[in-house]
Order: sequence, then structure tokens, then C-alpha cells
Amino acid sequence: MVKRLLPLALATFAVGTDSYVIAGLLPDIASDLRVSTPAAGQLVTVFALVMAVSAPVMGALTSSLDRRSALLIALGVFVVGNAATALGTGYATVLAARVVTAVGAGMINSAAASTAGAIAPPERRGRALAFVLGGLTLATALGLPLGTLIGRTDWHVTLWAVAGTGLVALLGIAIGLPRVTLPAASLGARLRPLKQGQVLALLAVTTLAFLGAYTLYTYIGPALRDVTDNSGSVLTVVLLAWGLGVLAGNIIAGRLVDRHDPARVLTGPLVIAAVALALTSAATATLASTLVWAAIWGAALGVVVVPQQHRLIALNPAAAPILLGLNSSAIYVGIALGGGLGGLAQEWFSIAPTALGLPAAAVTILALLYHLTTARRRTPAAPRPTVPAPEKTEA
Repeated sequence: MVKRLLPLALATFAVGTDSYVIAGLLPDIASDLRVSTPAAGQLVTVFALVMAVSAPVMGALTSSLDRRSALLIALGVFVVGNAATALGTGYATVLAARVVTAVGAGMINSAAASTAGAIAPPERRGRALAFVLGGLTLATALGLPLGTLIGRTDWHVTLWAVAGTGLVALLGIAIGLPRVTLPAASLGARLRPLKQGQVLALLAVTTLAFLGAYTLYTYIGPALRDVTDNSGSVLTVVLLAWGLGVLAGNIIAGRLVDRHDPARVLTGPLVIAAVALALTSAATATLASTLVWAAIWGAALGVVVVPQQHRLIALNPAAAPILLGLNSSAIYVGIALGGGLGGLAQEWFSIAPTALGLPAAAVTILALLYHLTTARRRTPAAPRPTVPAPEKTEA
């Protein structure tokens, strides 16, 4: 079973690394492409936005295909897009390449999750999903800092490494994964939950939480320039602390939501994140305090996704895969808007990257207040998400 799941986890690891690593390389990319740092930050914005919008559309277009074929197509687009990004020498070319990459990336996560659930026996389905989607969390903890470290000499090398990782995943899926056919779902069916007010409210909280975080995180390199002294190694250590914090928060969240109301679980981390962001300038005065700050902020953000997933699943367990896909899109909408807001704050209001923690905190407080209004209705504890059994599996 692990041999079949490993290339799926590697695929989500590649997507996770690709989604976040540009932020750590932003100053070098901006210099190489001869654009401002906020303009370079729009590479993150465009990637996340295209990924969020294209995921349900491409999922619907490829739903009639067996999951192995869908994954091979998605990974092929992903690899080509990253290679084109690595070869790009101008801003417009790199931006177009990121659009192509995002279309492939948007297909991979949902296809990998549904495939893992389909090939695993019912009693091991939860562990299979956790193993495959754990690639995204591992990318935050390890892929991001390693990619940043590799790319400090030449940012193109990191994109080649991501493309290579995607290619290895593609070969592993082509060789070791059976053909799995699942019931097709139209675009209308995938978007139908958006007509429900509670679903929209929960997705809005997710979007606002990540919008606040990525208003600062997209420009984390320039924001920490004084404390890192432009050292790629030091920035890598800070990003590692942040990523390990996210990983720890994710693990803690899983245990908390099994024992407590998911809505209550979410309140504390949003408060902690808002305080951490508001104190960015003071907390990053020294390297030691920066590492502590990064770990605390990362842990707070790492908690957010799990209770939101449980609350959404509790609304309609039968539609769990669709609701989780929408929550994933909400995350990337937040990332896209955060990169855009951070760029506009610098370009229009001349806010220095080191001061982006304040608008980031303001948005996070807005997420907290909106969450408190949606939490008035207690959401029952959610059962584990289920994935429809495959109609046909062929070796």
C-alpha cells in the first residue's frame, strides 16, 4: 500500500513546495527579472489565484478520466510549467509559466486525495489520506526552507528541483498506481455547496485567515532583511522554524478537534496569530526572538485548516470531498489576495515590508471577528471524510 501512496505524497509535496517557495526567493527573483519586490510578489498572487479557480474547473473536466490518467496529465502540466519558469528570462514569460504551473497544481491535490481514498481499504482510508496530504505539510516544514537554501545561489535551480520532484512522482504513478475510476462530478455539483450560507461563511473565515498571513509571508524575505542580514542560510533557518511550527500546529489541531468543539479550537489560534503579526517589528529585533516568533506564528496558522475541515464536513458528510476541495480553493484565494494586499500596501502607501505585520494583523482580527459570528451555531463533531468507492480498479 505504501508503495502506491508514496508517489501521491511526493506529488503533493512538490505542489506544496512550489506554492510557498517563491516567497523565500522573492528578492533574488525581483532583481533578476528587473522588477520591484511587490511586482515579483504577484507571481505568488497569480499562482494561488489560478490554482484556486482552476481546481474545480479542471476537476470537473477530468472527472470522467481514471485517476491515474488525470494525475499523469496534471503532473505533466506541472513539470512543464516549472521548467518554463526556470527557463524564463523576463517577467511576462515567468508570469505566464506560473499560470500554466498553477493549472496543473490545482488538479494534483484533489486527484491525489481521491485516489488515496479509493485504493485504501475502508479501515485504513483515514491514514491513507493523512499520508498523502501530509506531503503538503511536509513541504511547509522541509520543502520550503530547503528550496529557499538551494535557490539562494540561483533561484532557477529551485524550480528545476521542483520540476524534477514532479517528474519522479509522475514516473512513480505511471509505474506503480492502478487505474482507478470514480463517479464523475460536474462543475455545477462541485460548486453547488456555495449556495449554502453556512458553507460560504466558513470558507470566508478560511480565506481571511490566510489573507492575513500571506500579506506578510509573501514578503517575508524583505521583511526580515535586517535580522537575516541578507543571508540565505539565516532566512532558511527562520523558514524552518515557521514550517516546523505549522507542522506542530497541524498535529495538535487533529487531537484538539477530536476532544473539543472545532469552532472553539479555532478561536485561540486566530488570537495568537493576530498578536504575533501585530508584534512583528518588535519580535524580529534579534535572531533568537525571530525564531520564537516564527514558530509561534506558524503553529497558530497550522491549526486553522483542521477545525475548518471538520466544521465543513459536519454540514454535509456525503459531500466531504467537494467541501474539502472548496476549502482548499479558499486557502489559495486567501494566499492570492494576501500577496496582492501586501504588494499594494508597499506600492500605494509606501509601507515598508517590515511594517506589513500591522495590516496582516488587522485582516486576521477581521477573520477572528467573523469567525466568532459564525461560531454562534455549534457545529457537531465531524466524522472522518469518506471517498466514494471506485467503480473499477485495473492494474
